[in-house]
Amino acid sequence: MLIRWQMYCQCAGLPAGRYMTMRAEWNQLLNLSQIYSRGITGKGIAAAVLDTGIYQHEDFMFPANRICCFRDFVNGREVPYDDNGHGTHVSGIIASGGFLPEGRRIGIAPEAQIAALKVLDSKGSGKISAMLHAIDWLLINYRRYGIRIVNISVGMPVKNWRDPQKDVLVQKVEELWNEGLVVVVAAGNEGPGQYTITSPGVSRKVITVGAMEESMTQRRGFGRMVHYSGCGPVPGTCVCKPDVIAPAGGILSCDNHSRAYKRRSGTSMATPVVTGVIALLLSAQPWLTNLDVKIRLMETGIDCKVPKNRQGWGAINPAGLLGI
Repeated sequence: MLIRWQMYCQCAGLPAGRYMTMRAEWNQLLNLSQIYSRGITGKGIAAAVLDTGIYQHEDFMFPANRICCFRDFVNGREVPYDDNGHGTHVSGIIASGGFLPEGRRIGIAPEAQIAALKVLDSKGSGKISAMLHAIDWLLINYRRYGIRIVNISVGMPVKNWRDPQKDVLVQKVEELWNEGLVVVVAAGNEGPGQYTITSPGVSRKVITVGAMEESMTQRRGFGRMVHYSGCGPVPGTCVCKPDVIAPAGGILSCDNHSRAYKRRSGTSMATPVVTGVIALLLSAQPWLTNLDVKIRLMETGIDCKVPKNRQGWGAINPAGLLGI
């Protein structure tokens, strides 16, 4: 079955100066420098990214190669590549080792490793069988590569509104969760109406991430919700989604060209922000289970003063999550 998967992103059209200001603001907002000062950088944690692949960007290759494995479920190639760019961008948000001009890091967990599983082609299309095969591969091999987190920034509209939990993709990602992996998925860009969370984000178990953007005019607190972010509840249930929201506007990350970077926006970008923060948490406290992580998110989220079906437990709070 051929599916047009939705990659939840768009290229941001912000002027460079304004963009750099926004990027610096959300870095400060997340208090990442405070975490890095304690030597917490994601070392020892690998995240699997199911997407369009990964380009061997300098930010992943130096001083050492942090692409711990690559598997191509589309064309069967062995050498890492990304003929779209989306997967490289997502991976860079998680684990780029690069820096912005003002010295801030691009990747959230710059010493984490990436297991890139290509399930989408150059146009963002893919067979659902490729996604299922990639998940089956993960279930067998995650221990071998030290994979603790699975990032899925793509998805599809919910088809079974009466019982979304019967969706084959939902059931498959819950197999990963039941195995102990932290599964982080995008809420989708179909909002802001009710019942607009996409699959597999409708799963009761996985961590579903919506988009938020910080105020460009206020220095404290969080600003308004991004208007496109998928909102709950889950059809046919009273399950509230998303679980958490994260910065999603004009995020700079690696592109699929040498030394190239790109700005993108959307829940595709918010999802790896959360994945990167969780990588920091697990590198500092590796004994935590996926349920522990989810409870921590629930207890430390920052209330953005918007409806729960838009923000879940609130905005990601890295310092609170790590107890700093």
